[in-house]
Amino acid sequence: MLLSETTNPGGVFSLVPWIVFFPVIGLLINLLFGKRLGEKFIGTVASLASGAAFAVSAALFFALQANHGHPVVVPFLEWIHIGDLAIDWAFRVDTLSVTMMLVVSGIGTLIHIYAAGYMHYDVQYKEDPASYVRFFIYLNLFIAMMMILISGDNYLMLFVGWEGVGLCSFLLIGFWFNRSPDGTPGTGNSYAAKKAFIANRVGDFGFLMAIFTTFWVTHSLQFDEVFHHFEEGLVPEWAIWAIALFMLLGVTGKSAQIPLYVWLPDAMAGPTPVSALIHAATMVTAGVYLITRSAPVFSAIPEVQGVVATIGAVTALFAATIAVGQFDIKKVLAYSTVSQLGFMVAAVGMGAYAAGMFHLVTHAFFKALLFLGSGSVILAVERGHHPIGEDAHGHDHHDDHHGHDDHGHAFDPQDMRNMGGLRHKIPWTFWTYMMGTLALAGIPIWAGFFSKDEILTDALHFSLPIYIILTLAAFLTAFYMGRQVWLVFFGEPRSHGAEAAKESPRAMLIPLVVLAALSVLGGFMNFPTTHQFGHWLEYTLGHFYHATQFNANVALGSTAFALAAIYLSWLVYGQKPRQTVKEADPLEKALPGIFEGMQAKWWLDDIYEEAIIKPYQRLAAFLADVVDWRFWHDWFHERVLRDGFFGLTRFLANPVDLGVIDGIANGLARAAQGSAAALSILQTGFVRNYALWVFVGVVLILGTLIFR
Repeated sequence: MLLSETTNPGGVFSLVPWIVFFPVIGLLINLLFGKRLGEKFIGTVASLASGAAFAVSAALFFALQANHGHPVVVPFLEWIHIGDLAIDWAFRVDTLSVTMMLVVSGIGTLIHIYAAGYMHYDVQYKEDPASYVRFFIYLNLFIAMMMILISGDNYLMLFVGWEGVGLCSFLLIGFWFNRSPDGTPGTGNSYAAKKAFIANRVGDFGFLMAIFTTFWVTHSLQFDEVFHHFEEGLVPEWAIWAIALFMLLGVTGKSAQIPLYVWLPDAMAGPTPVSALIHAATMVTAGVYLITRSAPVFSAIPEVQGVVATIGAVTALFAATIAVGQFDIKKVLAYSTVSQLGFMVAAVGMGAYAAGMFHLVTHAFFKALLFLGSGSVILAVERGHHPIGEDAHGHDHHDDHHGHDDHGHAFDPQDMRNMGGLRHKIPWTFWTYMMGTLALAGIPIWAGFFSKDEILTDALHFSLPIYIILTLAAFLTAFYMGRQVWLVFFGEPRSHGAEAAKESPRAMLIPLVVLAALSVLGGFMNFPTTHQFGHWLEYTLGHFYHATQFNANVALGSTAFALAAIYLSWLVYGQKPRQTVKEADPLEKALPGIFEGMQAKWWLDDIYEEAIIKPYQRLAAFLADVVDWRFWHDWFHERVLRDGFFGLTRFLANPVDLGVIDGIANGLARAAQGSAAALSILQTGFVRNYALWVFVGVVLILGTLIFR
């Protein structure tokens, strides 16, 4: 039932439900008509649906400015009213939620436009053109669920979106569920999807426990009411620890922090636009948003902040070391995302909520650019190695239909060792990719410089060890991005695919150019002298906001480290470019044990495999074979139930039915037969005999009467 009373002033704010409705309408149109109307219709509808959500988000931004940043709650439906629990489906429009709306819908729309061009080729390479519409249905659903997550006015509505994006990530990571990550038939992609789903279920258990505990101690899940209890000191310390740590467990799953980060690199199994959407603008940012939204919870006890900041900082450095040893162009960016999420979690853990959100926004710009750029690189190499459609005209390369190289091995267009010299082949992709690289490396004046330096400055004031850890992570970030650029774009082509690479279509290049511009200019939204972005969030954060003062020493130091790392990467990879595909990595020669560890992800996945997955599989096998099959099926079902039933039926059939019941019936029959035989003596058929018995009867009667 629609609520009769609202707390919003109407007008533009009443449009907020459409941030969810538009993507849902888009997916429904494609679901009903997409297959019949073709790729252009599908891509256009999906992109317009996401673009319409962005238009509403922009309108809400201006309306909120006109409202002087005052939060507005827009009730929509009555939802759950049970006892003390009263939860309505209500949208919260404040500076934090609108910031996330703009990021999700804005970056999401660019990714939709890019995907319209990218998936045209991808579905052909995977030999499944009919899946084109399915991809955009999932993509619109992802945007809708993320919008629910960031716009909810209570933790339960947030959790609905939280679970929704988990489902969408499962569907999109395993989009090519019948293939392996290298494109060959197999189950590798479906395994990656299950890995992401299960890791997030572990984190979701933590978030659920946080929700239960929150309702237990506050009797509410609505943000304002819950935060009032924390700010007034009405929540016991044990409950604060429990709620914060349970939430942190949820964050480690959704935002890929230690120990649940392992799913995110495997998310590369999905098509490249999926990687960009998950890693840049949607799912992985949910954990950072949750901590920022719950600032009164995490700021209640300083030690809680220390735990969160430490996990974020350690994750940032740990993932950065792994990125150095990867050869898959998307895997480098995947571990980079884990590392940058560590920066964000460390920032919000330290109480630098504006700095963490600022880095979330700038990271969305340049990481979306890098992932989409990597997709452009991959597609360029794939089109060069294995041309199809319009690319195949006049092509005489002798590869087979499934994209093997001249030696019969599966050709991997994502392996940076198969690239080289691409800056001349795909110049638009190269220059836009460079913008993203410089932003991620933290070079002035690119966006990453401003946001990352704010975090480093806050870390210096919060904890020297955390500052040192994050600084080392920033150094490695610049190094592995330099390594990637030298391997991919410089030197000579190391494969026929790189030699014959083709620039991507315009539909893919336009989003790259827009994101490149944002990666250059995005940092000025929170320029150190004005802090516009921080003051914008202050309307929501209140006294939990503090402006990070510019620290020249930190800025100069981080810039020097970044430039030194890029120079070192040139010394190792650029000065003497790689010549062949099989040539050993220079770091492998110089630091064999360390490089092996980085390449093997420090064997943590193997440790998880041996310590958790294999014991779990053995337990599952024991439960399936011994408990379920041998005990439950063979013994209980067949011995106890089946054989017991058969034994009971035999007992009832023989001793009871045949012996007792039939015996009684047969005895009665024999008695009837005997009495009938005895009585048949009297039935002779002779009148004289009947007269004699009548005479005897009369005598007996008369005798009886006389004697009485």
